[in-house]
Amino acid sequence: MQAALSDRADYDRLYQTEHARVLRLCRLLLSDANEAEDVTQEVFLKLFQAVEAGDSFAWAPWLTRVAVNACHDRRRSGWWKWWRREHQEFEEAQFSNPGFTPEQHAINNQQRRDIWIALRALSERQREVFVLRQLEGWSTEEVAESLGLSPGSVKRHLFRAVHSLRTALRGRA
Repeated sequence: MQAALSDRADYDRLYQTEHARVLRLCRLLLSDANEAEDVTQEVFLKLFQAVEAGDSFAWAPWLTRVAVNACHDRRRSGWWKWWRREHQEFEEAQFSNPGFTPEQHAINNQQRRDIWIALRALSERQREVFVLRQLEGWSTEEVAESLGLSPGSVKRHLFRAVHSLRTALRGRA
């Protein structure tokens, strides 16, 4: 959707279309639901300001780029390091499907926990590359341009991330 958003309805439609994706991206990069929600709101505030200024972009890639940069900024801030030490982490397992048996519930909780532990063990750059390339479906060139890396660096970070995840998850199986 590359065009100037002409009215509030266009903005609302874009918000409805992209909000869940941007929130998921922030959640994966920050590993915290509350922080992800805050950053997502900041991203959509910047979108609103860009719309008010009359800017015209390919909005989905623009939102992703702004979200990744906002997550970088959040992680670099001094209070983030303090807050991460003091904060009780969000446990996604608390919100699983109630239709599972107790055994399935326990297995799913453990698998989910193992995946999050393995994902958080990656370096920030590897996590960003993995999320954008594998989960968001971006091309290597798009990831490279967005993160300011060469395509070779993106491939190297992706290879290392996949290798680390496989090793960590194989050891837990």
